[in-house]
Amino acid sequence: MAYNLLKGKRGIIFGALDPNSIAWKTAERVHEEGGAFVLTNAPIAMRMGQINDLAAKTGAEVIPADATNEEDLAHLVAKATEILGGKLDFVLHSIGMSVNVRKGKAYTDENYDFTTKGWDVSALSFHKVMKSLYKADAMNEWGSIVALTYMAAQRTFPDYNDMADNKAYLESVGRSFGYFFGKEKQVRVNTISQSPTPTTAGQGVKGFDGFIAYAEKMSPLGNATAAECADYTVSLFSDLTRKVTMQNLFHDGGFSNTGVSQEVIEYFSK
Repeated sequence: MAYNLLKGKRGIIFGALDPNSIAWKTAERVHEEGGAFVLTNAPIAMRMGQINDLAAKTGAEVIPADATNEEDLAHLVAKATEILGGKLDFVLHSIGMSVNVRKGKAYTDENYDFTTKGWDVSALSFHKVMKSLYKADAMNEWGSIVALTYMAAQRTFPDYNDMADNKAYLESVGRSFGYFFGKEKQVRVNTISQSPTPTTAGQGVKGFDGFIAYAEKMSPLGNATAAECADYTVSLFSDLTRKVTMQNLFHDGGFSNTGVSQEVIEYFSK
């Protein structure tokens, strides 16, 4: 059901790859709620994915941009405001990649060149995106910027590897830049700590099916799906959450506050 929560609002959505991705689901929901946006991803990701199909479905234009490249981002922001006809009201950062994970390098044996690349793509890019928006004064007052994260920033999940460090950095950037964006521009910045979700990126992590199954047994409400995360993101883009900023918001069915569930106790008591 649509409520016109984003009628007349404009934005940028980073990271839509295929129908499994949270950014893809968010784009669909934003469109349903009356929002207009441009889609963007790195050129290599665009070749791998189906972003043009999403653009056709939602009436969005696609602007290729490497989120680690400040020149690309400056062009993206300028082009997006031109296409959309004014300043932006929302931005979604849904970007993550670990070369160490892709190459099978253990956390205790990282290749630090891989680490630096993954950190730049997954975490520092969030700062670069916000810096580009901030310098261009591209956000409307009471606009909303959201990035996606995972609870491995707070708790250890051994096979999540250096992505855990990237997510911790990402969340810190959200708080720190959120202060300045709020104080000087009245723009909100939040991160959503989502349940493990079977996206293309998530499935690249060793043992990810185990993460999902364990979280499902631990969470009183069960795991949050990509579509449900899209709903939550829309609420943060809307005017209903104007005073929510600098928060890391857990969207995980209660997993983050559950010590142990009855299902897990029973499993280990067999």
